[in-house]
Amino acid sequence: MIKKSLLAMSVLAFSTLPYAALAQEPVKIGMITTLSGPAGYLGQDIRDGFKLAMEMDGGKLGDVAVDLIVEDDSQKPGQGKQIAERLLNNDKVQLFTGIVFSNVAGATVPDILDGEAFYVSTNAAPSNLAGKECNENYFVVPWQNDSLHESAGQLATNLGYKTAFVLASNYQAGKDAITGFKRYFKGEIVGEVYTGLDQTDFAAEMAQIRAKKPEVVFQFHPGGLAITFLRQYEQAGLMKSTPMVVAEPSLDANTLKAVGDIALGLNVSSHWNSDFDNAANKKFMEAWMKAYNRAPTYYSSQGYEAALAIGAALKATNGNVEDKDAFREAMRKADFEAVRGNFKFGVNHHPVQDWYALRVEKDENGAPALKTVGKILENHGDVYAASCKM
Repeated sequence: MIKKSLLAMSVLAFSTLPYAALAQEPVKIGMITTLSGPAGYLGQDIRDGFKLAMEMDGGKLGDVAVDLIVEDDSQKPGQGKQIAERLLNNDKVQLFTGIVFSNVAGATVPDILDGEAFYVSTNAAPSNLAGKECNENYFVVPWQNDSLHESAGQLATNLGYKTAFVLASNYQAGKDAITGFKRYFKGEIVGEVYTGLDQTDFAAEMAQIRAKKPEVVFQFHPGGLAITFLRQYEQAGLMKSTPMVVAEPSLDANTLKAVGDIALGLNVSSHWNSDFDNAANKKFMEAWMKAYNRAPTYYSSQGYEAALAIGAALKATNGNVEDKDAFREAMRKADFEAVRGNFKFGVNHHPVQDWYALRVEKDENGAPALKTVGKILENHGDVYAASCKM
């Protein structure tokens, strides 16, 4: 009788333990990203950066067990939307990340937020979700679309250019890109063109640039589009006659490797570079090269930092994403060491950070490399934050 009583007491005691003390199910994280097509490397680097942070934490995030579910949206808004609906309804995922393109985010993120789940952006950050349509469960780790290109506009101004021809892919991020550049460029815009997301021939645009004779060209073409555009710009003889200033999506490590010396002298604005001299970035670079043995892109760092941000919030809440108020407050604190340096979330959950000038120069081995040459903007947020009411 005594043994039975003790057994009953043990069972009762175990059943009344708090949730955190019981064997906890891994927190499911839905990563919807672009893994195929010409822009597939963008999502692959985001995924690999995110997974690197997990590997460095023993397969966890914030010492909390996680289950990363990775899905390819193939750069198709409808496919991203379908994946989100399936993960929400069938897998009961309450934490999402990974989307590369703003048109995919526009079709997908509202459904995630309507499902009262969290979305932590690793790249896409359209203007509408930064202002009046901001959401308390929506966080952006890299930058707001406009501010990314505001830095390029300020860089072009700093370099003394008085006239510019601007081009961008015809989707939300492209529209935000040109809006952002024009907001901070103090000179005259002599031409403005939107190009197709699947465009492969830019001959007509090259002819327009040549006719307008701008002092500088700004263009936003991410992934494989950037490689195509830069090669045709060189073939048209414009690289020697008309300098170019771009933001980081138009010239990353993969783009530079593909185009080589033709990019020498090109000016780039960025929130991060592989040569940043801080402890967090050195740790990231060493771990990345050891794990993947290839140069990281901005997307690599963005996936890594998004994982760190999520991990910090999971650690503070013992992995209880269901307590949305607590998890949200933990995310807002941004209690992690960013590889870019200074970082905090603004009132609209978008970054307030520094922006840097990079230039393509030859490294010690004679290969073209992105070198950090100065700071453009400090503690820079975005113009839409003032319209965000939470």
